[in-house]
Amino acid sequence: MSSSPWRRLGLAAAVLGLLLPTSLPASAAPGSPPRVVGPLPGAVPGDRLADRIEDTYPFFATPDDLAAAGYVEEEFHVSGTADGWSVDGTKVATGVPYTTRVVVRRPAHARQFTGTTLVEWQNVTAGYDLDALWNAESVVRAGHAWVGVSAQRVGVDQLKTWSPARYGSLDVTGGGRFTADELSYDVFTQAGRAVESGAVMGGLRTRTLLAIGASQSAGRMTVLYDRVLPQQQPVFDGYGFIVGTAPTRVGAEPVFQVLSETDVRTAQRPADTDRFRRWEVAGAAHSGYQGQAYREPISERDLGGAPRYECDRPPFSRIPMHHVTAAAYDHLRRWVERGTPPPTARPLEFEPDGVTKKRDALGLALGGIRLSQLAAPRALNTGDNSGETFCRLFGTHVPFDAATLARLYPERGDYVRQVVAVDAAAVRAGYLQPADARQNLTDALGGTR
Repeated sequence: MSSSPWRRLGLAAAVLGLLLPTSLPASAAPGSPPRVVGPLPGAVPGDRLADRIEDTYPFFATPDDLAAAGYVEEEFHVSGTADGWSVDGTKVATGVPYTTRVVVRRPAHARQFTGTTLVEWQNVTAGYDLDALWNAESVVRAGHAWVGVSAQRVGVDQLKTWSPARYGSLDVTGGGRFTADELSYDVFTQAGRAVESGAVMGGLRTRTLLAIGASQSAGRMTVLYDRVLPQQQPVFDGYGFIVGTAPTRVGAEPVFQVLSETDVRTAQRPADTDRFRRWEVAGAAHSGYQGQAYREPISERDLGGAPRYECDRPPFSRIPMHHVTAAAYDHLRRWVERGTPPPTARPLEFEPDGVTKKRDALGLALGGIRLSQLAAPRALNTGDNSGETFCRLFGTHVPFDAATLARLYPERGDYVRQVVAVDAAAVRAGYLQPADARQNLTDALGGTR
C-alpha cells in the first residue's frame, strides 16, 4: 500500500469512531471499568498493511480452531486514565490518559463457561506482544476464558508499527511522558476490570479472575503485587507467577509460582505458606519446545519469519511445562473459590555448594515435579543451555541412542508401563491433569515423545 502513515491513522480513527463502545462509564474513577471499543472487525486471513481496520486482524491471532470448540477470539481497545508508579511503589503520576488493546478467547455461549478467566500480562521480551501462557487444550477443555493484555510500551509501539490502521491510536506512555512502563500496572488492573464488568466478555460473567504472567511479565506482576496493590482496590482473586519472580509480601490474594529447571539457580528458596505455593519442574525449560512449535507458524505469518538459533547444545526441552501450569491454574482456582490450598511439591535437589543441581547418571535433574518425559526418559531433557541470544532459556533435548534405550527398557512394554506409572502418580499428587496424562500415553504409544 502506498498511503502515508498519517492517512492510515486518520482512517483508523474514523473507523473506530463508527464502532459502538460496549461500555461507556461516566468517568474513569478508581474502581470503575474503563471505556471499551469493540470487538474490532477483521480476522485471519487479512492484509495487515491495509488502510481499513476491517481488512486487518489481531496481531498473533491464534491458529487454533476455536470455532470447532465453541470458542471465539475477539479484540478490543480499552481506554481510561491510569496512575503511574515507579518500581519502588512511588506514585509518579495521576490520571494519565491511555488506550491499549486486549485479546479475548472465550466460550461463545454462557453454558460452556466455568466463570474463570485467566488474564495474562503479555510478555514483550522479544520486542512484541507474546501470549506466552496461552494453552488452548487446557483452557477449552476446562471451559475457562483467556484474556491477553498489552500493558507495556514496547509491545504497544510494535503493534502501532505493525498495523497503523488497527493500532495507531494506542498509547500507554501518556504521549511519551512515561516511557518506563509507569502506567503498566494500572493499565493491567483496569483491563481486569473490563473483564470483571463483562464489557470485553460478550456478557459472560466472570466469578474468578486470575492474573497470570510469564518471565518478564511475572517480574512486572511482582512489582504490582508487592508495591502497587497495597495502594489500590483489589481486582484479581489470585495470581500465577510462571517461570519468573514472585512476590515476597503476604497479601490476601493467593500466589502460585511455577518454575522450570532453568529458573531455579540456588538452593535458597522461600517456604510454602497458606498464601504461597511454589512448584519446580525437573527437566523443563524456561522456553521449551511446545511454545516454540506453537509460535513458529504465527511468526512466519505476522513477522515474516520465525527466529533461528545456534545454541551450544541441541535446544528446546520436550518436558511439557504447560501440563504443570494447567494443573496449577486449577489448584489456584480452587484455592480462591474454596480455600483449598494446592499440594506441596518436592524441590529440585542441589549439591552442597547450593548452586549446582544434582543429576543422575543420565544427566537428568533430581527432585522437583517429575513427569513421564523425564522419569521414563527417551532423551536427555534439561533446563540448561548456552550460546547466542536466548539460548540459555531453551534447555536441551538430546535423544538417547539405541543402546541406552535397550538398557533402560529391556523388555517389550517396559517403557509404556513406566510412562503410565509415573504419570498416574503425578495425577494422584495433583501435578498433572488426567487428560494430559492420557495425551502422554498416546504420544508414548505413537513414538512421538
